[in-house]
Amino acid sequence: MRVCAFLLATWLSLSVSLLHAAPPRVLPTGKVPNDKRLGKLKDLNGYFPFYPPKTKAEWEQRAEELRRRILVATGLWPMPEKTPLKPVIHGLVKRDGFTVEKVYFESYPGLYVTGLLFRPADGKEGKRPAVLCPHGHGGRLQDYGAKQIRWLIVEGAERFEASGRFPKLARCAQLARMGCVTFIYDMLGYADNVQISSQLAHRFAKQRPDFDNKESWGLFSTQAELRCQSVMGIQTWNSIRALDFLCQLPDVDPTRVGVTGGSGGGTQTILLCAIDPRPVVAFPQGMVSTSMQGGCTCENCCLLRIGTGNVELAALFAPKPQAMTAANDWTREMMTKGYPQLQQLYALYGAKDKVFCKEQLHFPHNYNYVTRALMYRWFNRHLKLGLEEPIVEEDFPPLTPEEYTVWDDKHPKPKGGPEFERQLLKQIDEASNKQIAALTPKDEQSLARYRTVIGGAVDIIIGRALPKSSDLDREKVGKVKRDDYIEFTDLIRFTRHDEELPVVFLYPTNPEWNREVVIWLDGEGKSALFTAKGMPKPEIQRLLDKGYSVASADLLYQGEFLKDGQKVTQNRVVSNPREFAGYTFCYNHPLFAQRVHDILTLTAFVLGDQHNPDKVHLVGVNGAGPWVAAARAQAANKVAKAAIDTQGFRFVDLKSYRDINFLPGIVKYGDLPALLALSAPQPLWLAGENGKVPPITAAAYQAAGKPKNVVSYAGKNVADAIVDWLSR
Repeated sequence: MRVCAFLLATWLSLSVSLLHAAPPRVLPTGKVPNDKRLGKLKDLNGYFPFYPPKTKAEWEQRAEELRRRILVATGLWPMPEKTPLKPVIHGLVKRDGFTVEKVYFESYPGLYVTGLLFRPADGKEGKRPAVLCPHGHGGRLQDYGAKQIRWLIVEGAERFEASGRFPKLARCAQLARMGCVTFIYDMLGYADNVQISSQLAHRFAKQRPDFDNKESWGLFSTQAELRCQSVMGIQTWNSIRALDFLCQLPDVDPTRVGVTGGSGGGTQTILLCAIDPRPVVAFPQGMVSTSMQGGCTCENCCLLRIGTGNVELAALFAPKPQAMTAANDWTREMMTKGYPQLQQLYALYGAKDKVFCKEQLHFPHNYNYVTRALMYRWFNRHLKLGLEEPIVEEDFPPLTPEEYTVWDDKHPKPKGGPEFERQLLKQIDEASNKQIAALTPKDEQSLARYRTVIGGAVDIIIGRALPKSSDLDREKVGKVKRDDYIEFTDLIRFTRHDEELPVVFLYPTNPEWNREVVIWLDGEGKSALFTAKGMPKPEIQRLLDKGYSVASADLLYQGEFLKDGQKVTQNRVVSNPREFAGYTFCYNHPLFAQRVHDILTLTAFVLGDQHNPDKVHLVGVNGAGPWVAAARAQAANKVAKAAIDTQGFRFVDLKSYRDINFLPGIVKYGDLPALLALSAPQPLWLAGENGKVPPITAAAYQAAGKPKNVVSYAGKNVADAIVDWLSR
């Protein structure tokens, strides 16, 4: 009997030892979570359907978020100061029925927008309607050439050999003949707008290390992306300032303004009309599509189309009238995929007839004579021009180089080039920093404003709030009883996003659970909570001994997400060979944001768990501190306490947009200290800050009336100090 008892005791001891042989896993070795994010990244050639909401109220809530997304993505949240335009109009040219003048003005101090101003020459007085024309690729001086224009006439795409060769100027001339003051302005790098070259703005392909440091940087750099500085952002600002110029003209009625552009100009039309309330009619040609979203570097920027696309962005103009065509290009399916959904959205406003799309699949990508005729009719009706239809475009002698060139001896071309590029981005950054600094909270009212602006930007940058527990599903995988706790292993699924999270829960049994849960996140994943033999590390055991339940997870590309066990060292990017962050992060969240999403998923599950804890706390250590800071900002007062070891991390120190902690735009809005400030007034413990609280964080807690709720630890024993602070 003694031998049997000894053998039984030995077997039980070995069993316990085997159970603790390694940190707990949820899935079998070699298997990874069934998570959509492990699949192929989305790129500009993906599918971007629009699903209209069922009610107007739902749409208006969604529309507010989308407009903020556009503004944040383009670097225009909050809206920059509108400095003096200092417009210059010169070089009057007369044609039958219209005049043309050369224009330049400053959108930012020292950055010039150039273009041509077409005015009616019908002798009428008074205020007139106006049309703004972003031109798209090919430039305002696009010339089909003598041979191609003849083919286009034969095919029915154009009507005249002379003016038809210059389709963008033909559009402006006809609109002026119809009684509209019309301004066509140059994109960066086209015609007279060459302070930033076309090669850089539209053909950038290779990162420039000498244009990427904290003191001085250029477009497409990591530093620019961290500040939401992009070609698209500058061009969107130029569009707003061009509208300012047009509306301030003494002969323009600012309540009757339309916008129309084709291709890249169609992209600009969509964005401008989404964020600026002044246009009353629009014709975004060639870019409203559920397919390709715009191939140029000037049509993409980080954050812009995550979870949305051009059709939904065009819908932001509702219920104001807009029209377009479907051609034999990426818009070819608009009549069945896009247009019906726009009609549904407009119908919520009782304005289904205010959106129109005509199928013209016999033409390739275009803004040709036939399409322009449709636009003339649309603008005639909705700008209330009162002209008899049909409106037939007329010929005119093309402008000569002397007539269309803005710069001359009396109006010399401004300096541009690489140093100008650096100076411009530094100037924009300094102006932005001044705006953000002015938001520093001083009392409850200013703290609320800070949360609206900075918190509103972070909402877009992170891209997710705390999920509803009803959207989460739990699959119980394992349950093992230990001496003084129970170890649960589960899969938590965020069903709406097809995401899956391997999770471990440690539930104390001796002493009893104190009804508080500590979610402990580590840069190495959930295995970092355990020794090599699978036992809780001392700090975790201390929490269990004090009655806390402890939860952790492998976040995306940690632990069980790694099939081969190789640590992920950089962000994935789409297959586009051009080294532009916007081609990836215009459509996909960076890894940093995705890991924050996982923390929010786990937090929401714990909060909504059937055990109904009294308090949930967050801890971030060993590289997880910044992720937890962002998650706490999004979860707000749903998290009781947060302990964060920042390890001195700052986003501004990143060297590459491929870095796993890259987060577009975050430096513009105050870097990591701003994320910490958004925790106010909830209790916050910091390490890694040399015993100091970052000034903006301290200001937020002071404004909230809880300055003692944020503390900074300067010692070395971080883990034990966290446990001590949590259990006070």
